[in-house]
Amino acid sequence: MKILTTFLPPSAGTAKVAGFDVAERPADVCARVGYLPESMPIYPEMRVGEYLRHRAILKGLRGRSVKERIDVVIGECSLGAVRRKVLGALSKGYRQRVGLADAMLADPPVLILDEPTSGLDPRQVAEVRHLIVGLRGRRTILLSSHILGEVEQVCDRVIIIAQGEIRVDSTREQWTAELRSATRLQLVLERRPDEAVERLRSIPGVEEVSLDGDTIRIRSDRDVRRAVADLVAKSRWPLLELHRDTPSLESLFLQATARSDSESAGEPGGRVA
Repeated sequence: MKILTTFLPPSAGTAKVAGFDVAERPADVCARVGYLPESMPIYPEMRVGEYLRHRAILKGLRGRSVKERIDVVIGECSLGAVRRKVLGALSKGYRQRVGLADAMLADPPVLILDEPTSGLDPRQVAEVRHLIVGLRGRRTILLSSHILGEVEQVCDRVIIIAQGEIRVDSTREQWTAELRSATRLQLVLERRPDEAVERLRSIPGVEEVSLDGDTIRIRSDRDVRRAVADLVAKSRWPLLELHRDTPSLESLFLQATARSDSESAGEPGGRVA
């Protein structure tokens, strides 16, 4: 994120934003990027409107465009009720909104948001997420987050990076289809789960069967629900539960970072953008 926002020069390779190389044309990149860092620096004694005016002038806005853009971003970020309040008195949720408004002041074609909901309570998370969703389609938004549910709800395209390598780069439709190509079942029996584990492994297409407490987890390369149900009935196992897991971004993340986790002997491996 720091390289794309020109805060850190690349030590190797190239990176481009809006067609401009971050090392060769940093000023052109900055003119086209709005950036919201994880911890937004603020002037706590300034009022929201004053702060945005100050930032607008620093970004090169002049004359009527200053007030016009401030009015626009205050409306888009729902800051009207706190426009005259000092920043130091705002909740973190509102401070994040101010940071997002700041990033949008110059109407950049690219927004880069680094952990935009970090440290927020559930209500604030929902509000910030709603703001981000409302901006989709009007500009490119690059969002970095470790909260997979947030990424799943907001993003149209997902990139998973582990140990400095891109492990996944796909659209929502692509990764959902990929996960659905494999079947993951959960089975709970009243008794004799150990016996069931061994026999379930013999079903054609089953790749892995594991026992997690009372729950038997089955992974296969095809839909084996009918075969599992038939084996349960034939074996007269007392069935309490059988259902198919819903594909999720968490499943894709765990699958994509499994190799890096083993290589790093348990070190945290992944990041989602």
